[in-house]
Amino acid sequence: MNRIGQVAAVAAMMLAPLAAHAQSGAAGGAAAGAVGGAVVGGPVGAVVGAGVGAVVGGISDAERPRFREYVVREKRPSYTYRETVRVGAELPASGVTYYDVPAEYGAKGHRYTVVNDRVVLVDPGTRRIVQIVE
Repeated sequence: MNRIGQVAAVAAMMLAPLAAHAQSGAAGGAAAGAVGGAVVGGPVGAVVGAGVGAVVGGISDAERPRFREYVVREKRPSYTYRETVRVGAELPASGVTYYDVPAEYGAKGHRYTVVNDRVVLVDPGTRRIVQIVE
């Protein structure tokens, strides 16, 4: 069991530079998820973490400021959420208004809303936050 911990620590050290140098939201999420997963669950955790960390079809780092400006121009009201706004949080079935993301931002399959004055991408099928756009 101690050997697994050592392997996880080495994997985390090797993958950390990838997380630091990733340039897009999905790549950064995948790298960060892999590092976190490796620390917690070893090699299997790295694979699962990479899959969870990647937001396929999310807003890229380069597009985030422009998308945020778009949302501000649209003057969308903010939904007050009593829980912590975080990736993976499930929003309520009623009371939240979801909006289409224009195709130019590349967030195919997701919708957006404003929660506690933060712009978030949501999986419309599960109402889970998949990305916080800051």
